[in-house]
Amino acid sequence: MKKIWIGFITIVVLSFTALIWVGVKIYQEKPPIPKKVLVAETNEVLFTKANIQRGQNVWESIGGMEVGSIWGHGSYVAPDWSADWIHKEAMFLLNKWSLPYGKKYENLSAENKGLLKGRLVDQIKTNTYDTITKNVWITADRKEAILSNAKHYKDIFSKGNAEYAIPKDMLVDASKLDDLNAFLFWASWAASTNRIGDTITYTSNWPHEPLIDNLITVDAQIWSGFSIVLLLLFISIMVWYHIRSSHREREEKGEIPNVNPLTNITLFASQKATLKYFLVISLLIALQVVLGIITVHYTVEGQAFFGLELSKYLPYTISRTWHTQLAIFWIAAAWLSTGLFIAPLVSNKELKYQTFGINFLFIAILIVVLGSMVGEWLGVKQYLELTTNFFFGHQGYEYMDLGRFWQILLAVGLVLWVFLVGRHILVGIRRKDNTRHLLILFLISVIAIGTFFFSGLMYGENSSLSVINYWRWWLVHLWVEGFFEVFATVVIAFLFTKMKLIPAKTAGRVTVLSAIIFLSGGIIGTLHHLYFSGTPVHAIALGATFSALEVVPLTLIGYEIWENWSLLKVKEWVKEYKWPIYFFLAVSFWNMLGAGVFGFLINPPIALYYIQGLNTTAVHAHTALFGVYGMLGMGLILFSLRMISKTVWNDKILKISFWSLNIGLLAMVVFSLLPQGIIQALASVKHGYWYARSTELLYSPSFQTIKWLRIIGDVIFSVGIGYFCWFTIKETLKCMVQKNKKS
Repeated sequence: MKKIWIGFITIVVLSFTALIWVGVKIYQEKPPIPKKVLVAETNEVLFTKANIQRGQNVWESIGGMEVGSIWGHGSYVAPDWSADWIHKEAMFLLNKWSLPYGKKYENLSAENKGLLKGRLVDQIKTNTYDTITKNVWITADRKEAILSNAKHYKDIFSKGNAEYAIPKDMLVDASKLDDLNAFLFWASWAASTNRIGDTITYTSNWPHEPLIDNLITVDAQIWSGFSIVLLLLFISIMVWYHIRSSHREREEKGEIPNVNPLTNITLFASQKATLKYFLVISLLIALQVVLGIITVHYTVEGQAFFGLELSKYLPYTISRTWHTQLAIFWIAAAWLSTGLFIAPLVSNKELKYQTFGINFLFIAILIVVLGSMVGEWLGVKQYLELTTNFFFGHQGYEYMDLGRFWQILLAVGLVLWVFLVGRHILVGIRRKDNTRHLLILFLISVIAIGTFFFSGLMYGENSSLSVINYWRWWLVHLWVEGFFEVFATVVIAFLFTKMKLIPAKTAGRVTVLSAIIFLSGGIIGTLHHLYFSGTPVHAIALGATFSALEVVPLTLIGYEIWENWSLLKVKEWVKEYKWPIYFFLAVSFWNMLGAGVFGFLINPPIALYYIQGLNTTAVHAHTALFGVYGMLGMGLILFSLRMISKTVWNDKILKISFWSLNIGLLAMVVFSLLPQGIIQALASVKHGYWYARSTELLYSPSFQTIKWLRIIGDVIFSVGIGYFCWFTIKETLKCMVQKNKKS
């Protein structure tokens, strides 16, 4: 174990060193925000730095990434504003320069097209940023193109656009509209202008736009190939290691008792106090699904919900914000409450003020959930001044939309959670028994969950978009996908050791090794989200390499499924835990398909260059976020309830729920999301990224039909959610009135 722990510490230290090093490079090489944008012929000031920064705040206040996307990050209904701006500006200039020929650009000869395209590339790609004055210079022709784009976007955000699910009067303040356009110009400028002294843009030539020769870079192609080779190599090593270690694990398996060891445990008052969390989680799950149904329907009708003009009160921006945010809230709450429930099982005692702390934390979480939702609605409706919006309204960044005040309040709550759970684990560690190594990793994961949420506080109101994205993915990838996954692995292993299904010593060694394997790719693999986010090429090199390693441990998921399935056959009493184990089986399946197959589908730079922010991303998001983390949260809740409940469960309800959830999720992907993503990917490769997000494609008859096909999976899935919530609420209420009994 000493060697294993040295390996764990080495991997974590080296990985974070690399991740922080790239972060430093991002700070140093991020796209500059010019002091002024000037017209070369007249010295007219078109935009200032203050306009651009305030425009970013305006964009955040209307929902930011929940209203289309910037640099491929955001929602899928409206365009990617950076790609759309580039294409519209390019076409304006080409058509203007085509006037002497008496034809539009598309009708010119190939020779004349080539001449005008060369002129366009030279004007757009040449970096006119002056490092001394910190100004950017543009031509008078380009000024006309910019003003044309500005008028177009003013109309969209003030008059509304049904196809983009943008309601009328979203923005009516003229100065806000002007500043928003300044920010959209800057985002497109960074994506179309070469870095100083380089031949690639600040976003490594993203988006794909043939008109200005924004083509995939050599670096992206090379590192994509390298990541695939590395994946194959490490899969081979992983299989060899697994064959070698599985023999040892079989030899170490202990005798499984004939009676459930958990029937003899004493349940404390604090454990019963966690039951209220399960009730609220069930309600949040139901609300999240309802909002998901509304959100996806907006992609068909734009402003309406089966004819009802719901967007007046609940615009797409808000429904999607709440849908994605509630997913994080209820999944995290499921894991946190399970941690609180399991903590006394580690220490075998009730610690002072534990129940009070659990109740206080419960109230704090409710305040954060409800307060942030109200604040987001007020922010998007423009009832809040911009700085007030940053703190109490809508920050505009997917999965961390809640205002800074609510973030801070939640961070404080997580510190309390670390204290409530961590002190129990410390009691267990001090016993120095066979569970010690498992509990040390348990404590590390708990502390990491509490501290890494603070990464979301590492940027300010006027920070650069590149910097914000860097810290955002620390939160979304490292906090949710990284340390929560280590936490979940340890919790399941601990529960199985309590049931004496696996020896504690084996569980400790295997979980630490699993953490090493996962974190070796997972920490630096964070960078695969940042290939084209105004980051240097280092993000592509390291992100591509290590995100491939994230997939490696998922290749042996089939064995994990078999192992968990086999547990149900070892003793008759284990069948009482059939449904929690079934949900763990589903986690393994979706880990393989959603995180593994669909994750690697979009991970290599050569793939993400064309499909970032298309429905292929939605495929991965749904199958990984719900399929892995959602199912895991549900399984942990059921496991906790099974330990408390003294009744025989209704298998029929859980059977319908389990199979409806899994079949519905699969149908949602196969019949709708994946076909949409494939069509968009082909369009992006052939015509450019802008076209893959255009209304011409998204509202074509065939594409609309595929959107409607999603209703098949959604209905089946919703049935599963309904049955799960019904069962959980009913069983939780039973447990709440059930008196504490000692076996």
